[in-house]
Amino acid sequence: MSRRIAFCAVVATVAAVLTGCAQGPKAALVSTEGMPGQLEPIHAVAFTRDLAVFRVSSNGCTDKSDVKPFITRLKDSAVITLRRLDEDRCTRPVKDGVQIEWTFEELGLPSGAHVVVNNPYLFNDATAVSQ
Repeated sequence: MSRRIAFCAVVATVAAVLTGCAQGPKAALVSTEGMPGQLEPIHAVAFTRDLAVFRVSSNGCTDKSDVKPFITRLKDSAVITLRRLDEDRCTRPVKDGVQIEWTFEELGLPSGAHVVVNNPYLFNDATAVSQ
């Protein structure tokens, strides 16, 4: 019986440690040092075989030219880091942000490339959480 209790205690401790790690912020996948602009928190992202779609915050005037994707190639994937180059100074905030798209061709990536995002996620309560 004491072995069973000890086993359960170990399982509970491991689960608590793993849960804590899963919820804590993670470090950036690649360094953003030296990249122009500001790291842009994102509301959402989706990829198809040939398209990267991001939803970013907007005060009413954000468009594709205000945000630039930087591509860092790793061994078997590409890391996209979105940087805001021009501040949106409008005064009509868009609650869920605006959608911005790049084709993989525009990003210099082959069709179907494995892609990950280096930006923190911005949830509805305006809290950015690192991936």
